[in-house]
Amino acid sequence: MMSRFNVAAEILGLDDETYNVLKAPDKQIIVNIPVTMDNGQRRVFEGYRVVHNTILGPSKGGIRYDMHVHLDEVKALAAWMTWKCAVVDIPYGGAKGGIICDPSTMSPGEIERLTRGYTLAMKDVFGPDRDIPAPDMGTGPREMAWLMDEFSKTTGMTSPAVVTGKPLVLGGSLGRVEATGRGVMVAAIAAMKKLDMDPTQSSVAVQGFGNVGSWAAKLLSEKGLKVKGVSDISGAYWNENGINIDEAIAYKNVHNGRLEGFTGAVKMDADELLISPVDVLVPAAVEDVINEHNAHDIKARLIVEGANGPTAASADAIIRDKRIMVVPDILANSGGVTVSYFEWVQNRLGYKWSEDMVIERAERIMSDAFEKVYATAEKYNVTMRIAAYVVAIDKVAQTYKYRGGF
Repeated sequence: MMSRFNVAAEILGLDDETYNVLKAPDKQIIVNIPVTMDNGQRRVFEGYRVVHNTILGPSKGGIRYDMHVHLDEVKALAAWMTWKCAVVDIPYGGAKGGIICDPSTMSPGEIERLTRGYTLAMKDVFGPDRDIPAPDMGTGPREMAWLMDEFSKTTGMTSPAVVTGKPLVLGGSLGRVEATGRGVMVAAIAAMKKLDMDPTQSSVAVQGFGNVGSWAAKLLSEKGLKVKGVSDISGAYWNENGINIDEAIAYKNVHNGRLEGFTGAVKMDADELLISPVDVLVPAAVEDVINEHNAHDIKARLIVEGANGPTAASADAIIRDKRIMVVPDILANSGGVTVSYFEWVQNRLGYKWSEDMVIERAERIMSDAFEKVYATAEKYNVTMRIAAYVVAIDKVAQTYKYRGGF
């Protein structure tokens, strides 16, 4: 995160005072959460919440439950949220949270007690006008419902706007489930237009077949692209004639979320998918899967980042020299936070929007953001990634200029 931030700051000629404010998070909270497990023993879990910046509005960012969560990762993800919100011009700052745990080994009751304990520990941090969490790796609508309920108890009133990604019956927004994948699709189609690529004559591989990857694959296939390869934790799957994405999703949904045994494609080495002969590559899984070791072998003309940080900084120069366009994560996967913003707005208004309205407004925001980043890339003769940072950092820096205060 910082290596790209530094390049953009230099292009903007950012003064030292603003640079020092923006590079460091506003708050870093570490909590220990005691939880009574089903066997009667009490375990203590370490949790984090990092608020990077709130100059544009309340901070926004997900909560991940994962054994590999650590403070530096949460700090980087919180900063990315600041830039992501600024790129799509929504009135949020950035935050991120996490708890070191393995939810796959925990019962629903244990996860509920953990979530409620974390919420209580963060009751002075969270708030509809302060810091608004959301789901991330290892969490979903269920955990957000528990968080909303526990926070509401501390305030003595129902507070749906304290969290987004909730179930529909608790104030969740229509269109939220597929929002990040839809944003990836919109960004991909916009980039293909710039590259004079015909979607109906183009192929795509999607690395990662969770919520973001599966929706991106489905929506891209609906636009005419041939999805030749997909992958998940069980491996990669290839079909030269195109995978039926609806069948793949249906298979995954009845096989514990995995594609293991899927007969609509041939299994291949997971690493091979990233360098497969396709026109568009969508990394939608974890960080640093594209790096200096495999970047030279990538054959796609366009990379659209569905995951956070899927391309290591060490690969940026290689990809630039190969003239591969990259729609960076802080732009490509910002459809999720955009519709989260819509959910928050609806909760504050007490009025639900139709799904068509959500989709239309989200696609317009994504398209406008893409055009602004593309124009900035042309202006400064830089990659789309650096241009996205320039747009975001400039917006936040200008806001500091007008608001003052330091």
